[in-house]
Amino acid sequence: MFAALTGAGLSAAAGLNAYIPYLVVALLARFTDVITLPSGFSWVESTPSIVIASILLVGEIIVDKIPALDSVNDALGTIVRPASGAVVFAGTAAAANLDNSPWMTQHPWVGLIGGAIVAGIFHTGKAAARPVANVGTGGFAAPVLSTAEDATSILLSLAAVFAPILALVLLAVVAWVMWRLWRGVVAMRERRAARAAV
Repeated sequence: MFAALTGAGLSAAAGLNAYIPYLVVALLARFTDVITLPSGFSWVESTPSIVIASILLVGEIIVDKIPALDSVNDALGTIVRPASGAVVFAGTAAAANLDNSPWMTQHPWVGLIGGAIVAGIFHTGKAAARPVANVGTGGFAAPVLSTAEDATSILLSLAAVFAPILALVLLAVVAWVMWRLWRGVVAMRERRAARAAV
């Protein structure tokens, strides 16, 4: 159970920012005993992997705060974020150690598929709402939403590793907030369509 909660929390975080949960997992695996990656995922904690992910994180943090470029970043994220979610879900063995279950280690494909799906869902919500929010606010929403997404990704990543039950609560809160934002976007579109029809 803890393995699934940890994986789901990390994957959801990857749906918001591909590189934050990846680096959390990589750095904790490299410098602590909190996470022990299965042998097939040891490349995640390698120096080249950490350096490349760090450079990509800086790029994403900057580009995601610029209106219009954030949509390009989200288009690229359609592949990158689910892939990152798949890797962090499947590679995380810390929770499997907590519940004394080697099942996730022996069946990494389950984590790969589950992680890609969870990250894809959160990425889709983020990518769908952002352009409408940018248009509705003249671009001012981009840096605010991006900063909130980055902070949420950090919080979800750390909670997933250190407090998987809290990660479940945070996932529910994030899903509710995304749903409310989506409903706001739909309502804004309907109001604009009604005004245009008059």
